[in-house]
Amino acid sequence: MAIQSEEMRIFIAVVEAGSLSAAAEVLDQTTSGVSRALSRLEEKLGTSLLTRTTRRMDLTEEGRTFLDQSRAIVAAIEQAEDSVRIFSQKPVGKLRVDASAPFMLHCIVPHVGAFREAYPEIELELTTNDRFIDLVEQRTDIAIRIGELQDSTLHAKPLSSARLNLVASPEYLQRFGEPKTVAALGKHRLIGFTQPDSLNMWPLRYEEGDRYPAQLALRASSGETIRQLALHGQGIASLSNFMSDADIAAGRLVKLLEKSYSGYQQKIQAVYYRNTQLSRRITCFLDFLQCKL
Repeated sequence: MAIQSEEMRIFIAVVEAGSLSAAAEVLDQTTSGVSRALSRLEEKLGTSLLTRTTRRMDLTEEGRTFLDQSRAIVAAIEQAEDSVRIFSQKPVGKLRVDASAPFMLHCIVPHVGAFREAYPEIELELTTNDRFIDLVEQRTDIAIRIGELQDSTLHAKPLSSARLNLVASPEYLQRFGEPKTVAALGKHRLIGFTQPDSLNMWPLRYEEGDRYPAQLALRASSGETIRQLALHGQGIASLSNFMSDADIAAGRLVKLLEKSYSGYQQKIQAVYYRNTQLSRRITCFLDFLQCKL
């Protein structure tokens, strides 16, 4: 017959309490019930675990060995039960999320209401940064980042990818015309990022490769600023689809040089330090966000 974990718990309680009656009181059982469970356990094992007299009770050699193993098994079972119990509970507490301003505005903010309705006990704290940050220094639990990651100490979860659209406003194209080739971009006003320069390597196939080094007339540190400049007719920009698709559909921006697009996709990833206390909140948020991207 198989040994049950409850029989191990009773055996441990008897040893720790020092007597059957004391163990029965701790376990809220009858002394006879504890005695029967202990005898049943010894019968299954085919050995005596305790030597009992009218005055004292001692562990046998087999009992000492079995006690150590029983404690380890019961502790493992309790830990497993706690893990499942925590997982089944609704996540609660503060969750600090950081993202670039464009991603925050276009991909997170529109879904905050639905997230709060699904997880009312999670208190969201949202911040925006267009550069990589120190999560600990900035007291951030999750950072959503676009592009390649440099810090290998962070845990990264891929969420999606974004293509880049080369766009300009109808007003700009009316004034300066539409470039028909990549080479023609050299005669236009191009808008890009102050840094890093890798963001100004546009995914266009041309005679020297498939990453075109844009010669910029205007620079900005934020993608959202670049979007607004493009909307106001200040030049041609390369913008992620999540921040330009709606403008293209509404006719506020026009997509350019589609046939020259190299197919490059920017990685969208969530980065965070492993932390078991936060894991439930992080998992809920990232699973929710991934479904929306």
